[in-house]
Order: sequence, then C-alpha cells, then structure tokens
Amino acid sequence: MNRLQVCVALLIAAPWAVHAQSFPSKSVRIIAPFPPGAGTDTLARTLAGPLTKSLGQSIVVENRPGGGTVVGTEVAARAPADGHTLLIIANSFTINPAVRSKLPYDARKDFSGVARLASTPMVFAVHPSVPAKTLKELIALARARPGELTWASSGAGTGHHLAGELFKSLAKIDMIHVPYQGGAPAALAVVGGHTSVLLVNVLSVAPQAAAGRLRPLAVTSLERVDVLKGVPTVAESGFPGFDTSIWFGSVVPGATPKEAVNRLSAEILRALQLPEVKDVIAKGGLNPAPLGAAEFEAFLRAEMRRNEKIARSVNLRID
Repeated sequence: MNRLQVCVALLIAAPWAVHAQSFPSKSVRIIAPFPPGAGTDTLARTLAGPLTKSLGQSIVVENRPGGGTVVGTEVAARAPADGHTLLIIANSFTINPAVRSKLPYDARKDFSGVARLASTPMVFAVHPSVPAKTLKELIALARARPGELTWASSGAGTGHHLAGELFKSLAKIDMIHVPYQGGAPAALAVVGGHTSVLLVNVLSVAPQAAAGRLRPLAVTSLERVDVLKGVPTVAESGFPGFDTSIWFGSVVPGATPKEAVNRLSAEILRALQLPEVKDVIAKGGLNPAPLGAAEFEAFLRAEMRRNEKIARSVNLRID
C-alpha cells in the first residue's frame, strides 16, 4: 500500500473512530414499557445510577406503558439508532410477534440485543377457599368443573399468560383467563376472591402465602425456590421438563453501531455485578441472569421460535 492509499484509508476510518470514542455524546434514555414500580421499571432505575457514572452521561428513565408493551416498544423502534435509546424488555417482547397479527415494528429486524439482566420463576397459587392443595388436585377440580374456574395473570400476551395457556393444554383443562395490569393486581384479585387461580412471579405470591391469604401449589422452574420452601415444581407435579420463567433484558434500535452496542452491553454487565444492584435484584425476587450482546441476541431468536410454536399449539391470538 503506497502513501496515498494509506492516507485515504485513514481518512475513511477517522469518522468511525471518532464516533466510537465519543459515544455516548449525550444523555441516554431508557424506555420501560411498563408502569412505574413494575419489574422492568425497577431494573431500569437501579441500573441508571451505575450507568451514569460509567458512561459519563445522565440516564433518563421514561415509562411508556400500554398495549401490552407495544406502545413503549414502538417508541424505541422509531428512536435514532445511535445507542442513546435503550428499551428494557421482558417475555412479551418475544411473545407479541407470535400472538399479534399487526405490530407497528418488526421485533426481529428493528432491534438488537444488548444484555439479559435477570429472571424469576412463576408460581401457581389459589385462594384458600379453593379445595385444592396440590397441582394435581387443581387439575382434577378443573376437569370436574370445565370452564368454571378463573385464573389471573399479569396481562394478555405476557409470559404468565403464555405459560398458563401451555399448562392448560398439557393438563387438558379449561379455565377462563382474566388478565390484570401487573402481577400485584392479579394477586390481590385472587386474595379478594374475585378469581380462583393465580399464575404470577414468585415475589407477588410469597408475602400473601406467608400470611395465609394464598396457597401456592407449584413453581414453574425446574428447581424449588427458597422463598417458597416446601412448594414443589410443576415438573415434580406430573409434568417432567416443564420449565419457564420471566426474564428481563435490554435492546436498542437495530441499526445501532456495534461499538455502541458493545459498550452498553459491557457497562450493563459490569453494573449487574455491583453489590447494591445485586441487592435490589434479590429483594425483587429475581435471579441474576447476565448474557452479553451476542448471547442475548441468540436467546431472543430462540425465544421467538419457542413462543411461536407454543402459540400455534394452543391457538393463542390477541388482536
């Protein structure tokens, strides 16, 4: 390569080098497509402090709930693909393409994975008046009273909803789904006797179970959880291999430069190791589940394929 070619190559590379070194050049917006106080919102605000320090820019958390997370996700999809907009996601990000025929974005093409953050198992529980002390007894009750029992989840198209529909299909039972705006309202509805059965995160059930207001029957992870000691898994209750959880992660608009994606991923994963962040995650009933950008992107693709298969098998559509 002669001197002229070297100079041309350096001139071409210079803008990219400057861009990589200058990111971030302004405040970073984290969009949480759930109401304040929800799991995604708590994670976003917990990460905001450490990221402000490590990135050298202010972090602004913006709640954009609505439409089963579609509203906030669309806002993120239309944001400039420069790394300054992050979207906190959960299972619904990979479920919506499988159950909704019209979305204002393409989850596969319009986003890139940055990092997986945490996960938590779910738990089946019932109101104490329901005459079922085990999951098998609940199944027997539902079969004896088809279409009469109601079950509450955190919302239509959520991970809880899909897991419940999958379980109903495997157990060959018919219960009426009642979606609520979050796990806490769903739990309170069952505590109040408005619905009979509940499927939400472990943390939403544990305090009510300790007070005797809910009876937990089975957790959805392959292993039992400490906060609900003595409660078996769904797999132990007659459904070997049943394993599903609620997870949380972060994505950016799909055309975001790789340098920005990698920087965000590295700083988020580093923040997840901080004691104060670990403490908030633990108190929220979550388990650390870190994955880097490439691994999380592969995870998202696999989840979309899995959820499409489940949605087809139970004929689940939300339109």
